[in-house]
Amino acid sequence: MVLGTGSNVGKSLIVAGLCRLFADRGLAVRPFKPQNMSNNAAATALGEIGRAQALQARAARIAPHVDMNPVLLKPESETGSQIVLQGRVAGRLAAGDFARRGDFLPRVLESFARLGDGADLVIVEGAGSPAETNLRARDIANLGFARAAGVPAVLVGDIDRGGVIASLVGTHAVLDAGDRAMIRGFAINRFRGEPALFRDGLATIAAATGWPSLGIVPWFPQAARLPAEDGLDLMREPARTGARLQIAVPVLPGIANFDDLDPLRQEPDVALRMIAPGTALPGDADLVVLPGSKTTLRDLARLRAEGWDTDLRAHWRRGGHVLGLCGGYQMLGRVVRDPLGLEGPPGEAEGLGLLDVETVLTPDKTVREVAVAHPASGTDGRAYEIHLGATTGPDTARAPFLREGEPEGAASADGRVTGTYLHGVLAGDALRAAFLARIAGRRLAAGPGYEAGVEAALDALAAHLAAHLDIPALLAIAREGAARDAAGMSRRDGATAVT
Repeated sequence: MVLGTGSNVGKSLIVAGLCRLFADRGLAVRPFKPQNMSNNAAATALGEIGRAQALQARAARIAPHVDMNPVLLKPESETGSQIVLQGRVAGRLAAGDFARRGDFLPRVLESFARLGDGADLVIVEGAGSPAETNLRARDIANLGFARAAGVPAVLVGDIDRGGVIASLVGTHAVLDAGDRAMIRGFAINRFRGEPALFRDGLATIAAATGWPSLGIVPWFPQAARLPAEDGLDLMREPARTGARLQIAVPVLPGIANFDDLDPLRQEPDVALRMIAPGTALPGDADLVVLPGSKTTLRDLARLRAEGWDTDLRAHWRRGGHVLGLCGGYQMLGRVVRDPLGLEGPPGEAEGLGLLDVETVLTPDKTVREVAVAHPASGTDGRAYEIHLGATTGPDTARAPFLREGEPEGAASADGRVTGTYLHGVLAGDALRAAFLARIAGRRLAAGPGYEAGVEAALDALAAHLAAHLDIPALLAIAREGAARDAAGMSRRDGATAVT
């Protein structure tokens, strides 16, 4: 199990890199995260899981499965989340109802057992920090899971954010003896500069904790080519200067499936600007993208409170283009209705009116992967859907896509406003190039293929970890976990074949 001293220390990418590394050494590898909290989800054949686990499955060269992330909490407000249990919606969890999380442990262990059946190696990702002792009694995400399942752990600290010695030593200090004993070593992530300069730091941590160092992982710039799990990452990368096409994205509280934006961000002739609250939409934007939302009505109200509805209409009157994805598509219509309170209090709201459609949210949730065609450019690809409700109206007669051969989405009469429920549709290089060329009025400079770039980054990440982590020590820790587990699980220990 890979634990972190806090959120966003690089656990997800380390697990992904290790999955690729061991898969390429011939092991049957499975990623697992007991509990995730994210609105960045992925569709599988049986339901939805966190996007990070889908990336890790890809790294392991296998199809994603709901057992890889049995508990997914999707925040709907500051005080509650939707519960997705083994891929399916299973109610709501209030922010203060930590006690209920422990009730999910049997299902978590069930998924873990199924996932491990036939696998050589399962690599588990923790969530947040194991040092949150106020939540430990009902913990299923970190050492609570590790102890219940008998899985040894390693602890990762992020030196780039500062205070890494204190975070590692402090984590050791606040854990009880049983939890401490589950951690077999530590690693330093995101190191810049000369690793030899941190030799004394490693010695300090080892002396204070008794844990051996498993290595120092230098900064990995190619991580920008991989989907981010944390929405905070959206605001950290500055927009490219000198680009031909300007794209603006207003960042709303319930933003979901924001990896839809990654293929745009990586285009060399595109400047993608994330617009923070309190900032007007830029007047020079060629395209405004309204991304997915977990809470469409709440985000629609926030969009109006920011004055972005006025900015958006001004953008459209200037001849600008608008793309709405999933929840953003719903907002572009005349009205959004949530009569059953599926995403918050029951109600309805007037939409932005840029598409002649209306949406009604219904309990049946669509979660599926689909084949997609874009008739206007003669291109096709793959996409996925994760949404509640249905959208109908005159503008759906100009559906921009075909989903499994059927019309999907809507477009305005002038063709400058487009809405779709399809996530990941812009990951297809030919389709994305055609879509952007239509807005720019010419073909843009071609960049590296998006999917090929993800694969290359995963390969590079695996090589990076192989060069800087003590891989034999990690395998020894995994063998220890397999030996302890042998009496209770029908999982073979194939790691002995690795050289």
